[in-house]
Amino acid sequence: MPTTKKVFWFVLTFTFIYTTVSFLSIFFNFSLRDFDNVNILSDLFPSTKINKIASNTELIKDSNNVSKVIEQKVNFDFNLYKKSKFITNFKTNDTTGSSLPKLMHSLSEIKNGKKRKIRIAYFGDSMIEGDLLTQTLRKLMQKEFGGSGVGFLPLDCVSANNRITARTKNSGWSENNFKNPNIDLYPSGHVFYSNQGDFTAVNNDLENPLPIQKSLICGKILNDNVIFFNNQPIDIKSESVVNRVLLSQDDNKTINLTVKDNSIPVYGVSFESESGVIIDNFSYRGITGVELSKIETTLLESIATNNPYDLIIFQYGVNLLFRPNDLNFNYYERAFNKVLNKFTSAFPNTEFMLISTADRAFRYNGEYKSAIGIDSLVKTQATLAYETGIAFYNQFESMGGKNSIVEWVNQSPSLAGRDYIHPNARGAEFLANYFFEAIMNDYKAFCAKHPK
Repeated sequence: MPTTKKVFWFVLTFTFIYTTVSFLSIFFNFSLRDFDNVNILSDLFPSTKINKIASNTELIKDSNNVSKVIEQKVNFDFNLYKKSKFITNFKTNDTTGSSLPKLMHSLSEIKNGKKRKIRIAYFGDSMIEGDLLTQTLRKLMQKEFGGSGVGFLPLDCVSANNRITARTKNSGWSENNFKNPNIDLYPSGHVFYSNQGDFTAVNNDLENPLPIQKSLICGKILNDNVIFFNNQPIDIKSESVVNRVLLSQDDNKTINLTVKDNSIPVYGVSFESESGVIIDNFSYRGITGVELSKIETTLLESIATNNPYDLIIFQYGVNLLFRPNDLNFNYYERAFNKVLNKFTSAFPNTEFMLISTADRAFRYNGEYKSAIGIDSLVKTQATLAYETGIAFYNQFESMGGKNSIVEWVNQSPSLAGRDYIHPNARGAEFLANYFFEAIMNDYKAFCAKHPK
């Protein structure tokens, strides 16, 4: 067949496919992920489908039943979840008290001179990978309450080369993760096994001169002299599911680790000062948080005993908004409720917080706008926080609410990438500062009710 005819039939075939999918999308609520941002009939029918969906948004949200129980309560205002730069606890209408009283009590102890460590685990997806947001939050918290060190570092991850706060290098390891899980998965979503594995890590926190505790986080150690730190063997055995092995405590910013036993699950290392605030970044690209259900309960309980946290934060959402017309997230409420209950049961002495999705946009009628289901998702996430009795922070409203991601993209310099999903480094700093402001507001509320 001549080339011109091949081109003609190629164009005709794909025009037919796109026209058919666009027609079905508009009139029959048909959706294919790869076609959701492309509708070649949208200009001919600008109000048929999108306006119909938008007008039904509140109806669908009401039919979700996500707040049926909540609306029957009279002792608090559930709509507090809509407040920006504010941490909600849903337990009372008294907004003058602290939503994280145990954490705030510990922070006040540090402020009053007590030497103690406060550890925070911050879970998220690609919105926080490379230590984005958490690196600024950590810096602000450590400046205010003391502390040094970048916290937990996995042996490897997709964003390792993009991280400013630490540098890592590894060789001779095999890995399992959320994509090919086994029973040893750590909250980071990874576990590593040595094939004469070698690992080097550098803590790039140069502002704080405090001595740093360098620790290995690993599973059971049953043999002698199989772990080498800076070329020296470490004589240790432990049958705990998760172990924190102190390697050194000094001003050195670099460690080298070699493991010569392929039976030991190795999770990573940690750089922590002896006192102050430590924030661990647990980011994993492309997940919704439901994947955390793959982590064994016994492993979580061992972390609570040997590597405890004062606060655990979950920030997910943008990966649930992968289709522009989705409005109902009941399936996610059911699935993530199980994750929250699993974690809160495993960490009975830890406070928890759920952070809502940030804004993300799709092209509607040729113009980028916030996903039409984002209000419903944020409400679902707030309901999850209420149902599990944990704190809630509305990041969507804090960053500006409806169409804020569009404004962030269009600013000069921009605060977000042109995928209309991910804040860039500048935007992540803004999000961290907004969240820190909310934490400090909660701290001031606690101090007002608990003067020295």
